[in-house]
Parts: sequence; C-alpha cells; structure tokens
Amino acid sequence: MLIRTDEKIDISTPTGDMRVHLLRPTQDGHFPAIILFSEIYQVTAPIERLAAMIAGQGYIVAVPEVYHEYEPAGTVLHYDQAGTDRGNELKYTKPVAAFDSDTAALIEWLKHFPSCSGAIGAFGVCLGGHLAFRAALHPDIKATACFYATDLHSASLGKDKSDDSLARASEIKGELMMVWGQSDPHVPYEGRRTIRDRLEKANLTLEWHEVDGQHAFLRDGAPRFDAALFLQAMSWTNALFQRSLTRV
Repeated sequence: MLIRTDEKIDISTPTGDMRVHLLRPTQDGHFPAIILFSEIYQVTAPIERLAAMIAGQGYIVAVPEVYHEYEPAGTVLHYDQAGTDRGNELKYTKPVAAFDSDTAALIEWLKHFPSCSGAIGAFGVCLGGHLAFRAALHPDIKATACFYATDLHSASLGKDKSDDSLARASEIKGELMMVWGQSDPHVPYEGRRTIRDRLEKANLTLEWHEVDGQHAFLRDGAPRFDAALFLQAMSWTNALFQRSLTRV
C-alpha cells in the first residue's frame, strides 16, 4: 500500500503545541490509527522507517515529538552520548501527567480526523514502550504493542522518577502485547518477571514474547539491529492490530 510520509501537524496540548508526524495510506478510505511512541531521541530516521512499515499495512500512524515542551519542533536527538544524555535528562524532567495529557490530546485529535475509522491503537519502543503502556490505560485504545519498555518494572518514569503505570495495569481493557530481548540490560530477567507477574494478576488479554535479542533490536542501521526479529515482530504487530482494530 502506498503511503504519504510528508505530513506534519501541530496539535494543542495542556503543555503547549506538539508536533506530530503523520504517515497514512494515499488511497481514499477510513483506516485505524496507531500512535507510535519513539525512543528518547524523538522522531529519528529509524523511527520514521518503522512508522512507514506499519502505515503500509493500512494504518494512519501518528508519531508525536514527546519532548515538545523542552525542544523546538522538529528536534531530533543524535544517537551519540550527548543525545543519549539529553534524552534521558528529559525523560526524568517531564511529569508523567504531561506525557498522559499529550496522549489524550492526540487521541482526541485522531478521533476527529476524517480518514480515521475511529479505532485507535498504540505502539512504542524503549521510552515509547512505556508511553504506549500508559496509552493503553486510556479507554479509547483498543490494542497496544510495547517493545522493551524501560522504567516499567522500576516505576521510575518522569519527574521524581515515580510512576504508577504497572500499579494501574488492571485498567487496561484492550489487547496488550509485550516484547522483550532476553539480553536487554535495561530490563533484566527479574524486571521482566515483576512485570509479567503483575500483568497476569490483572487478568488482561495479554500476548508476551521474550526473544534472543538485545535492547533496541528493532532499530535498523544500529549494531543491535536484528533483521529476522524485526520481521517476526512486525508479523506479531500486524496480527494484533488486524484482529483488534480492523474487525467490526
């Protein structure tokens, strides 16, 4: 399916305008929407390609700039030490409530976007995996794919490094898919067990995958990229969204 990749919009949030990168099919029709939450580096080239991969399956993909209050619109942090330090600094500067209000504003915008079918899901990697998990707490999110979500087991997202994400897991009503690399130093075995135990107790519609991969194994062009796992992960993702967002 051919897609448009050149659209950028600025939507109003309680903490200021937020730049959103929009990728969607070129053909007429109504399509489910996916909010894609990026790593700490914002909308990098690998994130754009990941978004295009999902959009090409027949979805409107909206990628917000998660640090819009702190960096000018269009800012991309580099995959180097300075970019990593800045991304991590902002991850622990921005209040969790502001991450949530951004998501709520984008969901509301998508619900009124003419090409959107009204079905909305979430997808995220690294920081974005945690933000996608928090998006799943919103009643309008029907399906969520979280890849190697950081700070979830430690409840340390946001200002003061304190969040209630995992504690609120029972509020998730849509399908949830969690994917982890077994060699991920950011979410070790004990952390994954903490998350799995909590989600099992919450009695969710849960799909859980642990693969022989490292952190950020979806990021193409990087040393940890695993092409075979990428294709497998996209197959899982598309199956999740097809059954949850496209069936009436």
